[in-house]
Amino acid sequence: MPPPPAERPADPAPDLDVVTPAHNEADNLEPLLAEIHEALQPTGLSYHVIVVDDRSTDDTPRILAQLAATDPTLRPVQVTGTGHGDRGLGPSAALGVGFAAATAPIVASLDADLQNPPQNLPAMIQRLKDERLDLVQGDRSANRRDNLKRRVSSKVGRWFRSTVLGDDTPDSACALRVLSSRAAKAVPLQYKGMHRFMAPWLRKHGYAVANHPTDHRPRTAGVAKFGIWNRALPGLIDLFAVRWMFLRLRPLDAEPIAPAPTGD
Repeated sequence: MPPPPAERPADPAPDLDVVTPAHNEADNLEPLLAEIHEALQPTGLSYHVIVVDDRSTDDTPRILAQLAATDPTLRPVQVTGTGHGDRGLGPSAALGVGFAAATAPIVASLDADLQNPPQNLPAMIQRLKDERLDLVQGDRSANRRDNLKRRVSSKVGRWFRSTVLGDDTPDSACALRVLSSRAAKAVPLQYKGMHRFMAPWLRKHGYAVANHPTDHRPRTAGVAKFGIWNRALPGLIDLFAVRWMFLRLRPLDAEPIAPAPTGD
């Protein structure tokens, strides 16, 4: 009998995994990958791009399959859990799926809508390394390119986070982040809305977090998934849910009990 076929060796872990949730972002995928490559290739880092299709109803899955056939860095995955109609599971779950698939010691995240320039990533990665941080959180507050209503709602959200959680993160909802692998896997992203609380969650659990100014651009393709009404009230409810978890947080520190000495 012929010998069984040899198993294909697993790909070595890259230096960096870039995780990008995508829900109905077909028109943005090719330019997004081009910008990621332009930003990261000069760094000399090996990297994979994990694009998580969150139950898209447009051509996103087909285009990802086509791009993966010619781009060896692309690792598309698809959310298969039960969602809410055509809305998918949301950015928290999609990030959680991507972070679970990541194998690199450093994980970056950004949205697929091209509003977060990948060109900011190299400086954020270097800062994570130099300062031995667990999270470098993007901060768009000085460069927002959203409409007036979204900018105002973001300022109100920051005031509530500061008041309720004591969180001074200027832009915790910015999708542009760089994390250590252990931090990326420590946030309970299976809970809807937790992507907005990554920075305060990790700080509360003893991880080193810093904010980093980033650029921001207006959306030019696709449709925004969140507006005032489907973000403000759910965000406020999530805020009090996170506060509830913080108030009940207990340390899990322990040390072994040495055996008592025995008599001669």
